[in-house]
Amino acid sequence: MRKFSFLLLLSAYICLSFSAVKDPVSLYISKMSLREKVGQLYVIRPDALNKKLTPEEVNNHTNNGVTEITSDIKKFYEKYPAGNFVLFGKNITDPNQLQIFSDELHNLSQIPSLLFIDEEGGSVSRLANHEAFVLPRFRNMKELGDRGDELQALRVGQTIGSYLNFYGLDVDFAPVCDVNSNPENPIIGSRAFSSNPSHAAFLSMKVLQGLRDENIEGCLKHFPGHGDTRTDSHKGYTECLKTLEELRNCELVPFIAGIENDAQFIMTAHVAYPNVTKDNTPATLSTYFITDLLRNEMGYKGIIITDAMNMDAIAKYYSEDTAAILAIQAGVDMILMPNDFQKSFDSVVKAVKSKKIKEKRIDESVYRILQYKQKHFNFLNLNRE
Repeated sequence: MRKFSFLLLLSAYICLSFSAVKDPVSLYISKMSLREKVGQLYVIRPDALNKKLTPEEVNNHTNNGVTEITSDIKKFYEKYPAGNFVLFGKNITDPNQLQIFSDELHNLSQIPSLLFIDEEGGSVSRLANHEAFVLPRFRNMKELGDRGDELQALRVGQTIGSYLNFYGLDVDFAPVCDVNSNPENPIIGSRAFSSNPSHAAFLSMKVLQGLRDENIEGCLKHFPGHGDTRTDSHKGYTECLKTLEELRNCELVPFIAGIENDAQFIMTAHVAYPNVTKDNTPATLSTYFITDLLRNEMGYKGIIITDAMNMDAIAKYYSEDTAAILAIQAGVDMILMPNDFQKSFDSVVKAVKSKKIKEKRIDESVYRILQYKQKHFNFLNLNRE
């Protein structure tokens, strides 16, 4: 009996060891440099790779944007290898250019870049509202919610997903999972499906399903909820005064549905919840919201990405040297649009070298990101059964 038990234990040990050795993503990460790993955490505008542009010019919507990869950009990228990009109207001139540019961005390195875009349907639609594109347009998600038509919600997701896939995008910053519970909210409003949490959850999951039908992944936003605020986090400090129990009964409902539907990306809100955390820390930088609640209690296994870090709810109160570090320490995987990419990147590298951030913590996020990329791109060229 003892011999049998020993053989069972030995067999289990060998299997575990073998599987660990065979994990191709872990093996790949073990060969990456620190700068390569840090680069995977960033989602930036392509403009941030143009060292001739100031951060103010990069973040200015009206400036002419980067629309192609030049030799100077490739040279800068060698030192600052951003792993992912988000496209705006100024990066797009016409359909043909977008397809070529998407291909260039995907192939900047051996690890393909993920390309993100805001295409919610309605007012926030970078392609459908672009003058060079003739695409289906949807008034807003509230109108869809008022009709309560689940088949139409599915078709909206499929329609948006179809043209995003055609033009080479990978992830849509949608659906908006905020519950529009405060009529005085200046930023969410008709972008949300409903003021009813169950209704918002149901329809947002239909849109997510539609996106996935066309090989586009959605990113649920803005966790743990931006619907009950009176100010806009783009413009400064923003808070929600609800208690945790109130959040559970309202704002968190669509995100719980997303986790049950295997959500791959969730975006955080730059919103403080002082009646939950007893301080003014935005959820993006809060260990409680990111790790304790979303990861541990709600059981989320996917990628957590910040809202744009150049928004004033972050940029006004946290320096470029600290914002990304605090987000990573809180448990975030991806940093979206820091105000100054180069400075932010350097600060994270320095923090790892000084042990302020453990490299193991960076590896955890890189593993999630590369796992998704392997599933999406098969960049390791593994045989799929």
